Amino acid sequence: MSDVVTFGETMAALRADGPIRLGGTMRLSVAGAESNVAIGLARLGHRVRWTGLVGRDETGELVLRTLRAEGVDVGHARVDERGPTGLILFERRLGDLVRVIYHRAGSAASFLSADDVLPALDPSPRLLHVTGITPALGPAPALAVRAAVESGVRVCLDVNYRSRLWGRDQAAAALRPLVSALSVVVASDDELELVAPPSASTENDRVAALLDAGVAEVVIKRGADGASAHTRHSSVHASARRVRVVDVVGAGDAFVAGYLSGLLDDLDLTGRLDRAVTTGAFAVASPGDWEGLPTRAELGLLDGRPESTLR
Repeated sequence: MSDVVTFGETMAALRADGPIRLGGTMRLSVAGAESNVAIGLARLGHRVRWTGLVGRDETGELVLRTLRAEGVDVGHARVDERGPTGLILFERRLGDLVRVIYHRAGSAASFLSADDVLPALDPSPRLLHVTGITPALGPAPALAVRAAVESGVRVCLDVNYRSRLWGRDQAAAALRPLVSALSVVVASDDELELVAPPSASTENDRVAALLDAGVAEVVIKRGADGASAHTRHSSVHASARRVRVVDVVGAGDAFVAGYLSGLLDDLDLTGRLDRAVTTGAFAVASPGDWEGLPTRAELGLLDGRPESTLR
């Protein structure tokens, strides 16, 4: 039995250090919010299954090979000939400002259906993780998310709004109906309104409304300002870990992996949030979406003295 099952689109990722229009070298890897979380959890020792569709192409092979190498179960993932593996380009445009360019319309993952996803939930995992990205890929992926969320498994939703994929009204219309089946909601402070009732106008009101709707935990990512977590009986804030920022892409997914790891390990709310900000710090201190994520043995590295050498 898996600890966590997740699904969505994982793309080939090309990263440029400067403007793409000027040419130059690019580094090839893979990227996808759900698979980033899967890798993070696998490195922390949890049993994780990722499912999705990739094209019958070399970049699809790269996706599956990478996830297998990271200890993620891809036994339910499938090659689909209706479209290619999606592509994402990262362009470091101004200082720390990164511009993202998608080539994912008509990709294999846009055909993902409930029939692809539901078999991966048998036997039932301890936790299902979904994001607000997958329903933005098209009608069939949206129905797949709905079916999986309503399958009776304990569910975590990371809102993960992507303005290049859909509008805020579309996102809210798709995500709000899922709330009654959710156990954990993770969102940045500007994403809460996409899952909370429109009548809730402040952050406190939105958190209270989600808890009243049956959500057990509402977790708010605040970037450099840390994070907070709320249940019906407790609220906790954690400051961000101070590290030299190299690449902020993937930090939110790393945060989620840390939080879910703490949840699976039965840590208290403070412990879960501390692990989340720790894994998030590893992500921003390393280039790439997932490459710098820690193993369980490495979680304590940030407690060492700055600029020290382990011998």
